[in-house]
Amino acid sequence: MKNIQKIAGIAALLEVAIYISAFIFFGAFWNYPSDASTLQKFAYLADNRVSLSIVNLTMYVIFGILLAVLVSAIHQRLKKNAPALSQLAAIFGVIWVCIVIASCMIANIGLNTVIALSLNEPEQAMTIWLTINAIVEGLGGGNEVVGGLWVVLLSIAALKINEFSRLFNYFGIFVGFTGIATIYPAEVLTEIFGVSQLVWFTWIGVLMLLNPLQKIKN
Repeated sequence: MKNIQKIAGIAALLEVAIYISAFIFFGAFWNYPSDASTLQKFAYLADNRVSLSIVNLTMYVIFGILLAVLVSAIHQRLKKNAPALSQLAAIFGVIWVCIVIASCMIANIGLNTVIALSLNEPEQAMTIWLTINAIVEGLGGGNEVVGGLWVVLLSIAALKINEFSRLFNYFGIFVGFTGIATIYPAEVLTEIFGVSQLVWFTWIGVLMLLNPLQKIKN
């Protein structure tokens, strides 16, 4: 069990690295011409298809695999003393993993489809592209209810059995409820959840690396 806890700690820190890399890519390198014509938009997507596909693969599939490791390890850590809450949290964690990975499949297949279609039917391709973006955002970008439920439930379970520190668990409850609140379509809620979850993943990664088995008290 000790080894899986340390591996999960590394996985959590790698997820942080993926978060930061995505912020850098979309903030510094991605320059999608939102005000350009339909043809110019698809020309940009075609020119950057490979890089966007790789970023999607990293953000969703690799992140999802690492998340699966973390979900499993936390469940193993909590299930003995909080079996019901830990199991319920793990269910939402697994659902989140599936949603994240599915988002990549939809995004990348959709990207290739609309680029091919845009050569003959650019307006129809744009309609499909906007639909695909809405689906991906609904699953794994703009709506974080499932991830929020996972963090809330595992934080409550850990708080109940005095696993990790109380401060960390209360922070996890805050992060989780912020994720649940993203069911309301306000960009600020998604941003708060993203930043606070970045801190949460860093914190849990360090705790699991430094204390792979022992309970962590105040």
